[in-house]
Amino acid sequence: MTKKCEPPYGGRCTCGGVRYLMKAAPLFVHCCHCRWCQRETGSAFALNALVETSRLDILEGLPDMVATPTESGRGQAIARCPSCRVALWSHYEGLGRNVAFVRVGTLDDPDALTPDIHIYTASKQPWVRLVADVPAVPGYYDRREHWPPDSLARLKASRES
Repeated sequence: MTKKCEPPYGGRCTCGGVRYLMKAAPLFVHCCHCRWCQRETGSAFALNALVETSRLDILEGLPDMVATPTESGRGQAIARCPSCRVALWSHYEGLGRNVAFVRVGTLDDPDALTPDIHIYTASKQPWVRLVADVPAVPGYYDRREHWPPDSLARLKASRES
């Protein structure tokens, strides 16, 4: 995992009404190039840092949890600022409420975390150039193949708690 600084990582929405703190390094950071994320974000991709919800503290404000459909049909709950409506993190049905997919762009230092993998590259924008030293897969990935062992152990522990 490439990081420019160590945790904790502070973050906030645009208006500052919701502030949070990631108290641990992410389990994994993935850059999703699927068309669904492109539509949802209005951008070329979504950059998410996955962290246990127990290691994510809300410091100020309270986000609205907005039920949002996903391509899989299983849905996600997006934590949005009730004022500026910026998406701060999501909980996807597959990992449940134990893991938050924090939007890296909402960190106080969004340069702090870079992708560990690029996913759904089969639908990435053709002008996006990927670097050779970061894995890239055409669809989703197998966690057992790509995640570091300590992240897999942390995920298992969060599911058991």
